[in-house]
Amino acid sequence: MCTVCGCGDSSVDPGHAHGHAHDHDHPHDHAHPHGHDHAHPHDHDHGHEPHHHDHHHNHDHAHPAAAAGSLDFGGGIAGVHVAGLTQARVVQIERDILSKNDSYAAANRARFAASGAFALNFVSSPGSGKTTLLVKTITDLKDSYPIAVIEGDQQTANDAERIRATGAPAIQINTGKGCHLDAHMVGHALDQLPAVSGGLLFIENVGNLVCPAAFDLGEAHKVVVLSVTEGEDKPLKYPHMFAAADLLLLNKIDLLPHLDFDLAATIEYARRVNPKIEVLTVSAKSGEGLPAFYAWIAKRAAAARAAAKAAG
Repeated sequence: MCTVCGCGDSSVDPGHAHGHAHDHDHPHDHAHPHGHDHAHPHDHDHGHEPHHHDHHHNHDHAHPAAAAGSLDFGGGIAGVHVAGLTQARVVQIERDILSKNDSYAAANRARFAASGAFALNFVSSPGSGKTTLLVKTITDLKDSYPIAVIEGDQQTANDAERIRATGAPAIQINTGKGCHLDAHMVGHALDQLPAVSGGLLFIENVGNLVCPAAFDLGEAHKVVVLSVTEGEDKPLKYPHMFAAADLLLLNKIDLLPHLDFDLAATIEYARRVNPKIEVLTVSAKSGEGLPAFYAWIAKRAAAARAAAKAAG
């Protein structure tokens, strides 16, 4: 059950990770710092059968009135519609899932603090340029920091292979029918990555502007990447993601002369959703704006290490 989009089956164990990290040679019965031993079969179907909406709404909840010509399934106390489940049941499942996820995220965060690793969770829609941005960032910063990457996609190891070509270690997590990474998956991936003591861990989440917003992975910050080819109203259409992020990277600004895109409006929309969000304009292709992004990383990584040292 995804807390935001309602995908999945209510019978799925909230503590079970949907995806699996691969490109390694060891058996899947193993223990790691998350305090559990279990097997990971490679056939993760998890009940995510396609949802068909030609059903009758004989559920004990009501949807708020929608504008003429539209349907609104985001009403009720859960803010999401799941066929066959009451709003109260959806809320309880969400709480169970997020509580379990948060315990894994806390364990991940403790690992990062102990090693001095600065973790960023990159989120966006597919095609925003996240991987190209990471390749460029790693190439420019690898002499300054040890860097490792966790890649999330439904299928293929294409992006992990692109990252490894830079010389940085990368673990690919394939989520199958899952729409986001969770903290449990990330904990398993950390077991397979070399330590990046005092360095950077980049997590590239599954391309999706909805589900990853709700799942803490233990990162220091969520960084939402929005390309100027996607339209300026994305922060209003997908507010939860922009509300959860600390930094907005407006990517592909080298294309602005060829587009009808209102940069100022996009920034205003993002700050309407999240007044505290920081915004940087960048081009992974030309390198424009990237020094400011690198300075942002350096400043916040230093602050995170200082805070961890003071706390510990």
